[in-house]
Amino acid sequence: MKDGIHPEYHETVIKCACGNEVKTRSTLKDVKVEICSACHPFYTKEQRLVTTTGRVEKFKKKYNIK
Repeated sequence: MKDGIHPEYHETVIKCACGNEVKTRSTLKDVKVEICSACHPFYTKEQRLVTTTGRVEKFKKKYNIK
């Protein structure tokens, strides 16, 4: 390998908005994510309530379709 062309490889902590932390190594020093495997509905098998309406509901409301 050539010297001086590879990025620095740091030990880092990936922090999720839910408070979960994962220690790993990366070229980035600080990594913050909004959702991780500890809080993602696919992995937790829990459905989250969505406060906004979807496209179909908006369309039906706009054109008064029941």
